[in-house]
Amino acid sequence: MSGREAAPPVTALLEAEGLAIGHGGRALARDLSLRLDAGTVTCLLGPNGVGKTTLFKTLLGLLPPIAGAVRLAGAPLAALGAGARARVVAYVPQASPSDFNYAVLDMVVMGRTAHLGAFGAPGPRDVAAAAAALATLGIGDLGPRAFNHLSGGQRQLVLVARALAQGAPVIVMDEPTASLDLANRLKVLREARALAARGLAVLISTHEPEQALALADRVAVLGAGGWFAAGPAPEVLTGATLSRLYGVPLTVERAPSGRLVVSPAEGGGGA
Repeated sequence: MSGREAAPPVTALLEAEGLAIGHGGRALARDLSLRLDAGTVTCLLGPNGVGKTTLFKTLLGLLPPIAGAVRLAGAPLAALGAGARARVVAYVPQASPSDFNYAVLDMVVMGRTAHLGAFGAPGPRDVAAAAAALATLGIGDLGPRAFNHLSGGQRQLVLVARALAQGAPVIVMDEPTASLDLANRLKVLREARALAARGLAVLISTHEPEQALALADRVAVLGAGGWFAAGPAPEVLTGATLSRLYGVPLTVERAPSGRLVVSPAEGGGGA
């Protein structure tokens, strides 16, 4: 018998099993299983209207599942209060101007709310955490600027910084590159990959299969009628899967550079 001790089992930071999602008891999709481990990026793809936002809200505890269970760091989501959930999972919405034109640093300090008491006010440690999050993303100089006066890409990075200041090990991003120009899109994706390299679990919804193939360790696809599949990105995002997902014949090919490229298939579905 070897003297080497067995490695402890890896606990998923977020795990959903047998999940049914929907509204008012009406299920949009059933039997969804998803696992987010530390140090990984997972991309969620699917056409509009199939329930991706409903899935996100269920994983965040904003909607109750119709069936199945969600666990955060091994604890049942249903047993956690809002503050406890916020200390495990942070949400990054699509960037848009705020109703109130806060300073960027103040916007990021809001991510510290989960660590304050019921009537607590942010203190020096919270401000320092917010400043550190901005510095980590290379936008520390934006701190005193007005959030609504930033570019779309800058606002998106500020929202990522707010999630980072929250100190949660799981970050969920809802189409963070939508409406961004190429340079800002690449920067947001680079920072998402960097967060995973720091040990966080990152879940991103996207409409771009090539983006997922380049960025993600794992992908999940949610299609019409609740069809769902999840696994390693190159294994799931085949031409056949994408053709079924989007209802048009597609193929996935490897370019001379080694990059996987999604293209229309000639005369039928892709391999």
